Amino acid sequence: MVHHTMATKRIRASKASSKIRAMRNLPFLSVARSSAGWVLAAIVGSLVGCSVAPMLEEPAKPSPSATQPEGRQGHLSPLPPLPPLPPTIMQAASRWVPVPWSDLPGLETDALNEAWPAWLQSCTRPSKAWATLCPQVRQLASASVPKQRQWIVENLQAYRVESHTQQRDGLLTAYYEPVLDATRLASPGFKVPLYAPPTNLNQRKPWYTRQEMETQAQARTALRGKELVYLADPVDAMVLHIQGSGLVNVREPNGNQRMVRLAFAATNEQPYKSIGRWLLDQNLIRDASWPGIKAWIDRNPSRVNELLWQNPRVVFFKEEALPAGTVPPGPKGAQGVPLTAERSIAVDRNSIPYGTPVWLNSSGPLSKLDRLVLAQDTGTAIVGAVRADYYAGSGQAAGEFAGRMKQTLQLWVLWPR
Repeated sequence: MVHHTMATKRIRASKASSKIRAMRNLPFLSVARSSAGWVLAAIVGSLVGCSVAPMLEEPAKPSPSATQPEGRQGHLSPLPPLPPLPPTIMQAASRWVPVPWSDLPGLETDALNEAWPAWLQSCTRPSKAWATLCPQVRQLASASVPKQRQWIVENLQAYRVESHTQQRDGLLTAYYEPVLDATRLASPGFKVPLYAPPTNLNQRKPWYTRQEMETQAQARTALRGKELVYLADPVDAMVLHIQGSGLVNVREPNGNQRMVRLAFAATNEQPYKSIGRWLLDQNLIRDASWPGIKAWIDRNPSRVNELLWQNPRVVFFKEEALPAGTVPPGPKGAQGVPLTAERSIAVDRNSIPYGTPVWLNSSGPLSKLDRLVLAQDTGTAIVGAVRADYYAGSGQAAGEFAGRMKQTLQLWVLWPR
């Protein structure tokens, strides 16, 4: 599910770092914090399970003493020897710094069982690094949360994700899957087409722009017969192009209604340009969130085409049937597995390989998130070491959440020992 991000105002992510709380020591694990910062690291790996040997740095030695947690009766529990931290790992776009488990906010309280379905999806297409552990992940699907947590701590190592310039804080946005009404044929009130890829589309060079597709006879001829469905609102079509897929309730010519998914198939190979950025540059709005953009559109209906044509990029779709009588699975992400609402994220795959479990911490005015998620998707705007797009789910509520989500985050990858 290749998508784009609507909001465009930049955030100085480092300002919020002081607001992110540190987690107290876990009762089942003794830890020590090093008095010196760990050296930063990364694995070169734009694909899951890259076979290239990682570049490693020597780990920092743990401090000679550690604070012992209190036992249940108030006395000090005996501590086993602290194992040395592994080397830091070099990624193409980031560095992974080994840290103790106590650095992960919310590890004791997250409902890990809610993330397990996403993990099981990733294990249907495991990388080499995860092939031996995925059978154990499957066995733990019905285990208790404490058992799942214990397995994570015993089998994985937490690494803080940082940029090559030691920046720990990044940006979290969100995306969702729209649910829209549509008709199979053009009809009064439904005249905005969504297309399958045209026959002469060449994925190696730019095709017609959005404006050209709507105004030039040659482009319209090339698209004839490629109409999948018709929407009522051109803005909804733009939203579907940005999100990369959507559920549409289609009215067929015989009057029957049918829910189908329009999944990403291709693009016109034009660059993505943010309409929110254009509105800001024109001093037309101050709030470039989707609600702010929509409010401007409602006030300026005669300028809708002018606005939409600022983004020349168009997505072409393919229709996917859905199982009848059940809640449809999420759209497939770039890993090739269905996304799980609130437990899947899109990442820069040069920073975090697909299929990697990631601990996400984000604090802001909209939401506070401390949870396990899976890196299962990507997007053209999702670039950088500490950058994630949070899949909020399908429908209006998810869309409202996604439209306002823009806050700081920190990420930790959980990697096999």
